[in-house]
Amino acid sequence: MRLCFLVEEQYRHDGMPRDVIRQLGAWGHQVDVMWPGRSLIPISESVRAGSHDAWVLKTVSGGPGLTLLEAAAAVGLTTVNDARAIRGVRDKALAAVIARTHGLPVPVTYAAARAEEFAELPPSAFPLVVKPADGSSGRAVRLVESPGRLTGPDAPEQAGGLLIAQPYVPNSGTDLKVYCVAGELYATERCSPLHPGHDVPERQVPLTAEVAGIAAEIGAVFGLDLYGVDVLLGPDGPVVVDINDFPSFRQVPDAVARVSAAVLRLAGGGGGNGTGRGLPVPAAAAPPAPETVPLAAIGGDR
Repeated sequence: MRLCFLVEEQYRHDGMPRDVIRQLGAWGHQVDVMWPGRSLIPISESVRAGSHDAWVLKTVSGGPGLTLLEAAAAVGLTTVNDARAIRGVRDKALAAVIARTHGLPVPVTYAAARAEEFAELPPSAFPLVVKPADGSSGRAVRLVESPGRLTGPDAPEQAGGLLIAQPYVPNSGTDLKVYCVAGELYATERCSPLHPGHDVPERQVPLTAEVAGIAAEIGAVFGLDLYGVDVLLGPDGPVVVDINDFPSFRQVPDAVARVSAAVLRLAGGGGGNGTGRGLPVPAAAAPPAPETVPLAAIGGDR
């Protein structure tokens, strides 16, 4: 199988997808890596050739990789995840509307171009969690205690794009990250970025039926196959505060083998269009005559 990975510079040395690329190569598959944002890409010819079984995206939310993935999808090529699904969660304002429309437990969401515009909300709406609508990896997430904190040195960053704000959900300072690998769900507990002083060892934890049901429904609603969901256990039950396509899968047992096998199944079955959910994803056995990916293609050892 021949795959094309679109990898942003920020993830050049990350295990996801670096180790997945290695694993696929070791299993005998050809993996081409493109670096949107730092190299010339002959997009018309690359897409028109249609020589890849699937395109896989691992980029920052505002990066150029999604456009390339959408170009591949536009001419009928398989993408992992589905390009439309990725667009739906990369825009956090859009994701909040879609999720609430389908009855998922997502906080009421407000949008504004400038943080000070949230001062129009009543004092009872505070504290607010303010973040960029195109943010990723916890970047520029701020807890704003009162309207007066919307300006000044501790004010949320003004990145030039849309900001969203949601009422703060009281919690223990622990985030629950639920990962989905083509239908298989795993939960990890870790420290909330809003409570960096809270000492929480990152570890895999049991997944309740309620949270598992919410995570599975998110996959169905958005059409995702490989994704992560950030959940807070608030006083009124679980609340979804973020959705990510192709996350880190930290603490997932045999994550590299599981994700690699899932990519192959989704690519081979026209997955990435929401068709791969529910497939079992065991650690795949290495086929004969393996072909490795050149280290230079994925950044070498660091």
